[in-house]
Amino acid sequence: MKLWGGRFVGQPDEAAGLFHSSIGFDKRLYRHDILGSVAHAEMLGRQGIIPSADAKMIVEALGGILSDIDSGALEIDANAEDIHSFVESELVSRIGDAGRRLHTGRSRNDQVALDMRMYVMEDIDAVKTLIAELIEALLKTAKKHMETVMPGYTHMQKAQPVTLAHHLMAYFQMFKRDHLRLEDCRKRTDVMPLGSGALASTTYPLDREFVRERLGFSEISANSLDAVSDRDFCVEYVSCLSMIMMHMSRFCEELIIWSADEFRFLEFSDAYATGSSIMPQKKNPDMAELIRGKTGRVYGSLTGLLTVMKGLPLAYNKDMQEDKEAVFDASDTVKACLSVFTGMFENIVFHAETMYKSALAGWMNATDAADWLVKKGISFRDAHEITGKLVLYAIDKQVSLDELTLEEFKAASDVFDETIFEAIAVEACVNARDLPGGPNERAVALALEKAEKWLRSKKEGR
Repeated sequence: MKLWGGRFVGQPDEAAGLFHSSIGFDKRLYRHDILGSVAHAEMLGRQGIIPSADAKMIVEALGGILSDIDSGALEIDANAEDIHSFVESELVSRIGDAGRRLHTGRSRNDQVALDMRMYVMEDIDAVKTLIAELIEALLKTAKKHMETVMPGYTHMQKAQPVTLAHHLMAYFQMFKRDHLRLEDCRKRTDVMPLGSGALASTTYPLDREFVRERLGFSEISANSLDAVSDRDFCVEYVSCLSMIMMHMSRFCEELIIWSADEFRFLEFSDAYATGSSIMPQKKNPDMAELIRGKTGRVYGSLTGLLTVMKGLPLAYNKDMQEDKEAVFDASDTVKACLSVFTGMFENIVFHAETMYKSALAGWMNATDAADWLVKKGISFRDAHEITGKLVLYAIDKQVSLDELTLEEFKAASDVFDETIFEAIAVEACVNARDLPGGPNERAVALALEKAEKWLRSKKEGR
């Protein structure tokens, strides 16, 4: 059943009809569309806009349609123009002319805006749950590795020693921000557009507040033109999803590097790796690589949405039909990646001893040697130069700084004494950094405690 046939005499071109149809992807909105229609029908009956008996018939029939689609008893017609026309057509076939009253005071423009907002809010909640599960896995692993010393890097060069717990807590901060961004995005999505009509609302005495309350929205839209043409919430949501993918991709990159034979910091579980068809020795981190690769796919959805919206005049334009596939694909991709990433991460075996041995190499205690000199009264610039020359000397001898003798230290500066060796021990380098946010064990324990408290509050809905 077409919702717009009266104006037309000729039949639509078959190819154009297929090109125009959105049922192939917007069918996933059936639940949201039906629930929105139920609230609309109840309001129409309460307001006396349609007979209350018709409203009751519509609500009951819509409930039956929803139940039948859920159970598989009713299959969505692939030849329908969109999910809205399919539901209305099925409604009319079940209860006759009463079903034709459902669309009173409503346009597909505000109807689809409602459906998408309901879908995105529901989806945000699902993604937040998956992020919370990943964060929980991160915190559990961090607690096990409070004393696991490893190299910290800048420019992918060894820089200063940290602990694995401290390193993992950096990713906690990223995923926490992702969770908070989704909460903020949901607030701006939580606006009920129904009642805006095609663009200029309607002459019927609709009770928008009733529909808002019935559907659980926090507020109603303030401008009918904006309400039907706004897809900021879609763009913002896919932007949030893109940042989640960025953080997972960065994490995957490090895990992939750490699994290489040159590092051997970790080993992936067989359940999350694959082999080579030609090289028997290979164990490839394919899941991590796929997550890293799928990041570009989600970025593509964001770029596509931004491009669709960039030149549209008010109000609704058919271009906006392109919002759905972008949102759906980005959402499906992120949810799959989060689920796989969490399982993959929980099953990683970290090699603490290998990390520690790596932390002993690379002259990462040079900054601590310079700081020791500063505490003895040497200016930092002079201390930096003295220590730099010591590092050059150690490189030439192919030894670490703590393998140098006191005489060799004194040759660089007579300020050095035997306490320098205690100051540049790798554990001392980590624990001397006891500022809030630093890698000191006590500071990391406090960060973990705060993180667990925050996670509990989110699980409890606070």
